[in-house]
Amino acid sequence: MNIIKTLFLAALALISINTAIAADDEVLKPFVLASKGAGDVAAKSAAATAALTANGFTIVGTYSPYPAANILIITNDELKKNATESEHGGYGAAQRVSITKVKNEIQISYTNPVYMANVYRMKGDLKDVAAKLEKALGKVEEFGAKGLTAKKLRKYHYMFGMEYFDEPSVLAEFPSHEEAIAAVEAGLAAKKEGVSKVFRIDLSGKQESLFGVAMAGKPGSTKITKESTPGDEQFGAQMTGAPEADQYIMSVIDFGENKGTAHLPYEILVSGKSVYALYARFRIALSYPDLKMMGSNSFMNIMEAPEAIRKALQKTVTATPK
Repeated sequence: MNIIKTLFLAALALISINTAIAADDEVLKPFVLASKGAGDVAAKSAAATAALTANGFTIVGTYSPYPAANILIITNDELKKNATESEHGGYGAAQRVSITKVKNEIQISYTNPVYMANVYRMKGDLKDVAAKLEKALGKVEEFGAKGLTAKKLRKYHYMFGMEYFDEPSVLAEFPSHEEAIAAVEAGLAAKKEGVSKVFRIDLSGKQESLFGVAMAGKPGSTKITKESTPGDEQFGAQMTGAPEADQYIMSVIDFGENKGTAHLPYEILVSGKSVYALYARFRIALSYPDLKMMGSNSFMNIMEAPEAIRKALQKTVTATPK
């Protein structure tokens, strides 16, 4: 009996080890497709809002980067609590749900909380939040990349020489947290650089606030040549100017069948007396890690965007450009 018991325990240990290895090797993708089908953006947005609210989420902002899309920015107590427990965890205080018209159908998708928790190096993995989102909206498949393990996401950068999560742009420094918040609010309200406020989440017990921002391009720098919807052949040619503009960048990089509209909006993080933004070579790549460096629909096509984004955000919060 002792031999049988020993073998049984050894077998259980082996199963546990194999399960742990499998968990470590599990790949995560940036977006989750909840559903696709007939309908219109307004009605689907209203239905998604009701479902999210019923499952404990709060809508802190909405953003329509182009006529065929709407984005709901959401949070809940679990997201905010987890955000307070990690350095610069504020980036993970929000998740995003997109409703996008693609030709003749509506796609509802959302950011994958587990993917984001790991790429933002958060303490908790947000699996419970993922389960609540699936319950509220559904889940067809994860998409947006071949997939990365949690271990790789926690040390992710696009390629050699490019920024990691802990190498953000420092947009400005202020004498106090309150002055930093006031400067960001004032700059976003002024919209001089075409950057405006979408949402703000304040973390209780921590001097950290996350702002979501719309980037339309400096007034007068952008021209819409033709209105169209994601998936149409003309979508990538409808805007000129403003390399930092959301619509322009998305028209180049969001060319897959399932749309990553929930990549938007960009964020500004006020932590203590400092104002930060993830550098675009990291922030864009975390949503599109498989995007090619060169060729059509590649990072090369938006090579001016990272610095244009940094400068627009820096000027918005009244810092002197470096």
